[in-house]
Amino acid sequence: MNFIKKALVGAGLLAAAATAQAGPSFEFGEEGYLELNYALQIWSTYRNYRSPQNDSGGNDIYLRRNRITLMGQQSDTVGFYAQLDAAGDSRDGRDDKEVSFRDAYITLDYLDEVRFIVGRFKNTFSRENLEACLEPLTLDRSDQSYSPFGGTRDTGAVMWGNLADAALQYRVMISDGRETDKTPKKTPRVTARVHWTLLDPEFDYGYRGTYLGTRRILTFGAAYDYQANAAYTDFANRTGIKDYKAWTVDAYTELPFKSGTYTLSAAYLNYGLGGAINKNPDLALPVTTELEGFYVKGGYMLPNKVGFGRLQFFARHDGVDYNLDSGILDHTLNGIGANYYINGQRLKLTAEYRQVKYANPDKSNPALDDYKQFTFGFQFIL
Repeated sequence: MNFIKKALVGAGLLAAAATAQAGPSFEFGEEGYLELNYALQIWSTYRNYRSPQNDSGGNDIYLRRNRITLMGQQSDTVGFYAQLDAAGDSRDGRDDKEVSFRDAYITLDYLDEVRFIVGRFKNTFSRENLEACLEPLTLDRSDQSYSPFGGTRDTGAVMWGNLADAALQYRVMISDGRETDKTPKKTPRVTARVHWTLLDPEFDYGYRGTYLGTRRILTFGAAYDYQANAAYTDFANRTGIKDYKAWTVDAYTELPFKSGTYTLSAAYLNYGLGGAINKNPDLALPVTTELEGFYVKGGYMLPNKVGFGRLQFFARHDGVDYNLDSGILDHTLNGIGANYYINGQRLKLTAEYRQVKYANPDKSNPALDDYKQFTFGFQFIL
């Protein structure tokens, strides 16, 4: 069974890393096993707007993630993963209790150089999207890390693998992408990603925002995203068909020393649709369809011998420039905070303070006005 579990980890099951996912396990057949996990994040946020015209700030307590996961191996080659999620319950006063499959896929691991994932799973474009949401460095990802068509997940298949002793990793994914009744032609979304790591390899399909000082990492990545005939520039007259194109480059390093563990991560992202967003598009186009953005985030973790548990400080800076003539969505984000690991990622407290500033703030609209926000988060993983 140890060999099978090693193969499962090597397949890169996407929700979280093996150190955080270790619930009850049940064996079946000659080689198979099933593992059950539960994860919960509870956030409490307080938002304060700069302008007195907005009085919709205040406190909100909600479930950020609430997940039951079934994962395992049917055989030495075939694995599976299914994740139920009820995210956002009680957020902004909503109490819908909606439950859905966040992920549902099969893994086929023939060789380390040639692996396959088939089903619904994380798309392979941006590094931050691929970082486990239960093992982040900062409180959460930035919105720009979610691709406009498919968001964080998409349905399809990916071929990926590790080359040169896992120093080089490649992925090629074909998925649905945009497939609404407003799409000019139903064409597949094609995503390709590579990364090169110079120190300890990042050999899984998913990444971590922090390895808690257990590895020495220096990785550079790049990706390209494409879907032909994704939208019209003039939807009313069904003219001006445009292709969707996106690219990103990123870098990540985490180095443990006697003085503590240092983490630094950065990325640039560019999404494009041939200027369709500013002409006469259909209203279903996400605003993230066309933007340029970046983030830089860093962390410092105190040495393990200091105190009970482990304390990690972090900071991030994001900048987003949407391709909208009005410029009303362009903004910057600055955040600082700390993670307190009581039992690694299994039991963790997080506090973050952030400040968001818009290039052209709308004081009459809370969604487009500058604000300051404090968030306290609690994470539990079985």
